[in-house]
Amino acid sequence: MSKQSLLSLFFISVFLLNIVHVHARKHETALPASSTSTEIQYLSGHGPEDAVSWDFFCTKGRNSGKWTTIKVPSCWELQGFGTYQYGLPFYGKANPPGIANEQGLYKYKFKVPANWEGRIIRIVFEGVMTDCSVKINGRKCIKLHQGGFYRFKSQDISGLLSFGNKENLLEVTVSKESSDPNVNLAERRADYWNFGGIFRPVFLESMPAQYIDRTAINALANGHFSADVYFGYALNSDFNVRAQLTDVQGHDIGHYVDVPVRGGADHVQIDTCYSNIKTWTPETPNLYYIKLSLMQGDTVRHVVKVRFGFRTIEVRPHDGLYINGQKVLVKGICRHSFRPATGRTLSRKDNYDDVKLIKEMNMNAVRLSHYPSDPAFLDACDELGLYVMVELGGWHGKYDTTVGRKLVREMVTRDENHPCVTWWSNGNEGGWNTELDGEFKQLDPQQRPVIHPSGDFDGFETMHYRSYGQTEAYLRKPDIFMPTEFLHGLYDGGLGAGLSDYWKIMRKAPRCAGGFLWGFTDQGVVRTDENGRIDCVGSYAPDGILGPHHEKEGSFFTVKQIWSPVQIENKTLPKDFNGVFTVDNWYDFTNLKNCTFTWKLAKLPFMQPKEIIASGQIESPNVAPHGSGFLKANLPANWRDADVLYLTATDPFGKELWTWSWTWKKSTDFYSFGGKSGSTLNAKEDSTTLVVTTDSDQLTFSRSTGELMHVVHNGKLLSFGNGPRFTAALRGDRSLDGYFNTDDKDAIAKDRIYYDISDTSQLTQLTYKTYPDSIVVNAVYFGELKQAHWVIFRDGNIRLDYQYKYDGVVELMGIKFDFPENKVLSKQWLGNGPYRVWQNRILGTTFSDWKCKYNDPIPGESFVYPEFKGFFYNWKWITFNTKEGDFSIGNDDPNSYIGVYTPKDGRDAQLYTFPKTGISILKVIPAVRNKVNGTDLIGPSSQPKWVHGIQKGSLYFKF
Repeated sequence: MSKQSLLSLFFISVFLLNIVHVHARKHETALPASSTSTEIQYLSGHGPEDAVSWDFFCTKGRNSGKWTTIKVPSCWELQGFGTYQYGLPFYGKANPPGIANEQGLYKYKFKVPANWEGRIIRIVFEGVMTDCSVKINGRKCIKLHQGGFYRFKSQDISGLLSFGNKENLLEVTVSKESSDPNVNLAERRADYWNFGGIFRPVFLESMPAQYIDRTAINALANGHFSADVYFGYALNSDFNVRAQLTDVQGHDIGHYVDVPVRGGADHVQIDTCYSNIKTWTPETPNLYYIKLSLMQGDTVRHVVKVRFGFRTIEVRPHDGLYINGQKVLVKGICRHSFRPATGRTLSRKDNYDDVKLIKEMNMNAVRLSHYPSDPAFLDACDELGLYVMVELGGWHGKYDTTVGRKLVREMVTRDENHPCVTWWSNGNEGGWNTELDGEFKQLDPQQRPVIHPSGDFDGFETMHYRSYGQTEAYLRKPDIFMPTEFLHGLYDGGLGAGLSDYWKIMRKAPRCAGGFLWGFTDQGVVRTDENGRIDCVGSYAPDGILGPHHEKEGSFFTVKQIWSPVQIENKTLPKDFNGVFTVDNWYDFTNLKNCTFTWKLAKLPFMQPKEIIASGQIESPNVAPHGSGFLKANLPANWRDADVLYLTATDPFGKELWTWSWTWKKSTDFYSFGGKSGSTLNAKEDSTTLVVTTDSDQLTFSRSTGELMHVVHNGKLLSFGNGPRFTAALRGDRSLDGYFNTDDKDAIAKDRIYYDISDTSQLTQLTYKTYPDSIVVNAVYFGELKQAHWVIFRDGNIRLDYQYKYDGVVELMGIKFDFPENKVLSKQWLGNGPYRVWQNRILGTTFSDWKCKYNDPIPGESFVYPEFKGFFYNWKWITFNTKEGDFSIGNDDPNSYIGVYTPKDGRDAQLYTFPKTGISILKVIPAVRNKVNGTDLIGPSSQPKWVHGIQKGSLYFKF
């Protein structure tokens, strides 16, 4: 055959092929202009707020064995079906007895627009737990999908559908447990709730006959842009792709780029450069769109818009993580997709709210643990600015390679164009199928690093829960240290506790890239089978810095202060303070001239509202990222007449970074309990008591102990007394030298139990003396308590000067009084608050006047914050409102804490068991451990105190 004949045959074949394509796609040229877009029709709701009712049949558990309805999307347990189950009790067992393995059968009738006929139509599931098969009009369109957290879709189903007014029947079968044991080991035997159901949206997508199926973008900080644009099937050479860059408002940037399709190709590559672009970082989340038009000659066949950002990720071995050429430090947290009443079914607002809370803590990163999140969460991270680690399922167990390869593809191709996505994670804590590591790189043109959480891979050492000393050792190792979990929270422990110590060494280490705290929220689920009880499964799930309903715990604010990108170094304000503050810029990309700084001076009158008496703005200094400089506040000359100075730093978007507070006055300047001089002042004693009486008060002292027994105020009993008594405690596994007690064979079981070591002080002398304006009662002791020196003034003032002495190691030390806890209604105090503190979590509080009603939540079961009970810092006075009346205590010791009863641990006592301390004034308060590490393992500020010598203080009382 001649060359000309062969050429003629080729063109005839191409012509016939085009006829087949046109015939198969049915009258595409007759569609309206809007058909050049991908059109979406939701079959479910977008989230729980607009969920759609489908017919439903549950095979086992609650409400099973009958056809009824269910909201889609949802987790069926929270809709009253099946069995609640937490994964960890079945850890490591693929198909154990007792596992909840119900199926859900779904049916839904829907119509398809008539003008979709002739188009490519696919059904898309954003997430189904766990195995899923799908029929439309009785014919299978998805045989089986395995893996619960991934977007999957059918092939073209247009041939299965009826169009216009004819109804179609969708049937979906969902198995809560997978038939693949490796899927169960990876996803269902983990330390989180196992839910079942179609928990993310379901929709139809409709495209023209010739369409763009996927775009994989690599846009660098220098303006270089490349993209692989994939088609639904191979196209002929009369097609081309036109690319136009736009800003988020839709304005064109630069000229469009045309890239021809090579005949028979299923994709093209765009490669171009743009100038004067704005880069994406968490501090500057600048976004763009690329508008891609599939052209056939001058005819537009399909148009898609893909949002992205220009930024460069670089891992410099044995050095660090660089974004756009700048070395960065990750301040992150691990986040489950979770709400108590809807499980893993979230609204768009839920996802954005989570990102806003993470940003509010001055974090710049989040790890999606332990599965990909909703797409809306990544949208929020793009827009508001967070580095994101997207994680493949695998919690100790791992997917096999066949299923895992499909899931990696689904995960990467869904999320690859989000500029927030900084790392891919291949499972968690040994749940890495190493055969899948290369799959990420093949799919991702940006070649993001791949992480093995709690392992050393791709340049990152990410070992979990290292002690403080171990962390120092890891920081000396050659690879980049970035723990993907550290300071494991539980109840009120971890997260912020010890973070200041960790962060000091991590910031200074040349090969540290930061880390991720565990975790974001307590995973307490509403038990619809138990009258709505919030169930955290004991100590398994309450590990968050937020409660289940996003209640803010104390560590939330500690982290916010420690991780503020603006740091004020002034600890005190001396008398000659001239308004100049030293400021450090911990931002990676932001000059402090773009932030805002304001100051306020306030008066804090006793038991009265705070009064702002002066305020002003500070000129923002020109301090580059990672630099230091000065702020100059133009304070009035009489600034020391105020009680407190506040300095607030606000970021370029108007978000408060932190407010610092200073006070310089003596404690006694903040209160005056005395009144008019009274007529009554006398003392009376018998064999058992000494009673001192003023116009309003009657104080009864025990002659055997010297303690104040109780008070009668205006004729009414006030059950305050039994003090002062010395109190001290030490952790049960410690020797008297503060170390692990190797002599005690039971010590290992006592690291959460604190023993009372106060012994008993013996009264050696009780005397009183009457003066014109006062009566002095003096109790002298043998033992730790040395003296209680009471001065009861005629004008109503009552002062206690106390002394005690303890030489040795303690973790709690001071004096205490009793008052019936069940009679307390509320407290009001002046000091740092509103949250309680621990020895290793002082930061995160602000000096002001605070109020708090009595509460006594059970950690992990009830979630009321701030807690009423605990230790409070920098206090000047406190007033208790009780059923017997009010009483106030003023403090004259700037180095003491007020202890308000004994903090309550969870029922399982996983953190601490303290001796009862009533109302106490303490020189030493305990540190708090986290779920994994005891207090001796989490840094200098967590260690017990070795104390010596006489401790003194003065208190003032008003009954």
